[in-house]
Amino acid sequence: MELGLVTSNAHLGSEESTLLRVLHQCEADIRQLRVGLHVVGRAYSAIVGQGLLSNYEGLHRYSHDRYGGLVAMAAAIAGCETDSLDGVVYLVPPEDMSTLLPEAIALRRQCLVHAKPYLSTSASFIDWIETERLLMGHPYRRATGSPDSHVAAETVALIAHDGMKDAMLTFAAEHFGLLSRFARRVSTASTGVRLNELARSRGWPPNIPWASCCRSGPHGGDAQIAHLVLRHQCQRVLFFRDPLVPHPHEADISVLERAIASRTESAVYIASPAMASRWAEAAERRLRERGDMPPVR
Repeated sequence: MELGLVTSNAHLGSEESTLLRVLHQCEADIRQLRVGLHVVGRAYSAIVGQGLLSNYEGLHRYSHDRYGGLVAMAAAIAGCETDSLDGVVYLVPPEDMSTLLPEAIALRRQCLVHAKPYLSTSASFIDWIETERLLMGHPYRRATGSPDSHVAAETVALIAHDGMKDAMLTFAAEHFGLLSRFARRVSTASTGVRLNELARSRGWPPNIPWASCCRSGPHGGDAQIAHLVLRHQCQRVLFFRDPLVPHPHEADISVLERAIASRTESAVYIASPAMASRWAEAAERRLRERGDMPPVR
């Protein structure tokens, strides 16, 4: 697995910076999984300077020019002839205005178009690492957590654009037991209505909503969920975005994604059915290992 790595100067200031702390925590797993990291800008020098991933052949300097590097990375996500990447780790705080540049937006969009991981929080990167470890047959490692960690105490948001609602319903049906283990599920209006219909068909009590419905996305639902994330009341967001259709409420979507990025250590963001399925498969595998399979209704 070859990942692009983008960060900002704010995450390079000290040994306690977000990027360096995450790499220190996950270094053994990165080596074990043979994850290639292709690093844009000053981050490569910071990683080497701290002695992280020393003598690791998978660590590469991608580009000195951050913005040119973002363009090259977007092309590599699309799969150009001479270069290809399998996903991106994008650890840039929302107050960094470079997140609004066309290069950064194009990089995020290409990950969505090609259903490749776009890991925009440190929690998402750690969750992805443990997901891949479990799917490759490695034992659960307490240091990084587990894809099913704390599910019973967490809230998951389930959001889908119109063209992705069927995919969300399929995902929820296939992993209904796992999703039912969360303390709470929230959703935007029309997606939530369909999820509740699914739950009732599985025997969920008709007087208890399986998913709490916010407003529809264009009428403020994305902003409502962003508010929950900011208040640490939603820890995992599954948002099946349709990158090929323009959305008049794009500002609301950006607010949600920026809220998630601001909670980098606590919020996990999954933006495609492919990523969601891998997470769910790993979480369910961990539950089977514990002899604690999700309930089937």
